[in-house]
Amino acid sequence: MRYNVIVKKITYFKGEGVFEMSRFTLPRDIYHGKGCLEELKNLKGKKAILVVGGGSMKRQGFLDRAENYLKEAGMEVKLFEGVEPDPSVETVMKGAAVMQEFQPDWIVAMGGGSPIDAAKAMWAFYEYPDVTFEDLCIPFNFPELRTKAKFAAIPSTSGTATEVTAFSVITNYQTGVKYPLADFNITPDVAIVDSDLVMGLPVKQVAYTGMDALTHAIEAYVSTLNCPFTDPLALQAIEMVLDYLPASYKCDVIAREQMHYAQCLAGMAFSNALLGIVHSMAHKTGAAFSTGHITHGLANAMYLPYVIKYNAKDPVAAKRYAEIARFVGLGGASEKALINSLCEKINEFNVILNIPATLKDFGIKEDEFKEKIATISENAVGDACTGSNPRTIDPATMERLFTCIYYGTEVDF
Repeated sequence: MRYNVIVKKITYFKGEGVFEMSRFTLPRDIYHGKGCLEELKNLKGKKAILVVGGGSMKRQGFLDRAENYLKEAGMEVKLFEGVEPDPSVETVMKGAAVMQEFQPDWIVAMGGGSPIDAAKAMWAFYEYPDVTFEDLCIPFNFPELRTKAKFAAIPSTSGTATEVTAFSVITNYQTGVKYPLADFNITPDVAIVDSDLVMGLPVKQVAYTGMDALTHAIEAYVSTLNCPFTDPLALQAIEMVLDYLPASYKCDVIAREQMHYAQCLAGMAFSNALLGIVHSMAHKTGAAFSTGHITHGLANAMYLPYVIKYNAKDPVAAKRYAEIARFVGLGGASEKALINSLCEKINEFNVILNIPATLKDFGIKEDEFKEKIATISENAVGDACTGSNPRTIDPATMERLFTCIYYGTEVDF
């Protein structure tokens, strides 16, 4: 996950007391179970636009099924196809223009994180054509949506959980700027979590998205914004990923189904509790090196055990990491032993899933790493996910942490 946001909190003063209110937001309806794509035929409306990505949904027959279900609901349907990975400003504006002409009252986005993220941004520009990306980048500054359309999201991967989150990321390729959009307005109205859509996922994608989901849940549980509403979701998601990811990687159909639900639970948790520096670091290294893109979930998996060791120097974070280990039945007579067991379990998964243990093993050249790491570290500290990390960090310390990850050395600071 990839979202740079600040949670809006409201502080009340009453007499001598101070009361702080947080918000917990999910889609109104979440349908889950094999075949629940059929729920589309129960949507009420006149026109639906169906936004999809690169073609896998069409090849597997799901696009035709979705279109037919919407027509069965009595709606006129228009397709918007070809949303690229890391969707662009141009794609968003093109989609919004199609929506303005077609005037749908339902926006239905189906696929991985990219078409759903793109459709969320299209939604804002459809309803408010004069708004700018710069306006929308201010956290929780969206105009009131649903004046023209509601939104349904149907994920076809088991990791991003954008079907239940208040976030979207759009890229301006001309300037190289990523626009992180965050507002409860763009939390979908309906999420359809149908495991049939993930049965054909390639095993690499299963591995990377699965470890992304695990990172979402662990970071949400130790986030400074964790709360009694997010904790049970995070813990359940962690337990399910540990139980089912290896079998899902081996194409077990029951495990694939359970992983689809686990990533959704993790999304509910992190959408409301936020994330930490694993994501900050993954955001800033994804496209930083000439040796090739570091896939987001792979980066999270590689960085997670090192970050746990760093954060565990904070006593509150250490207690919560130990609680995770205890909850999932890992061994350890002390807090430190439990944390070590958790890191060992993550390392064990990375071996099973063929994920490298270090940036050096990934193939990053040492001279390029040394040349770029100071700037990358400064950028990672500036990532807004850093704000909810349980332990503070500065650029020099971030550079030390990245150096441990490059060489595979112990984090002892």
